[in-house]
Amino acid sequence: MDWSLSNLDWSLVATIFFGAMSGYIASRILGGEGFGFFGNIVVGIIGGYLGSWLVKVAKIPLMEGFFGTLVSSVGGAIILIFFIELIKYMQKSNRSVPSRKTRTRK
Repeated sequence: MDWSLSNLDWSLVATIFFGAMSGYIASRILGGEGFGFFGNIVVGIIGGYLGSWLVKVAKIPLMEGFFGTLVSSVGGAIILIFFIELIKYMQKSNRSVPSRKTRTRK
């Protein structure tokens, strides 16, 4: 097995790099502290796929290359973080509402 850099799958390295960078940038834009290194990678990768899909579906013209990919990845990560925070808020507000327990008399 040859472990030289010429056989390395650079697309995986680029995906992880863009994921970490776009997840971190998106969390900072929204005013958060980020999700940690691995959390930023996950949010950035999922957001990158979401952003590139939305750009294709909406037929938004973006420049090719590094900056176009970064813009769509950060945009998708912002949308993903927004929905994650919305779900957290909804769960928190559901827990804070006291449930009404009815007592039955026997």
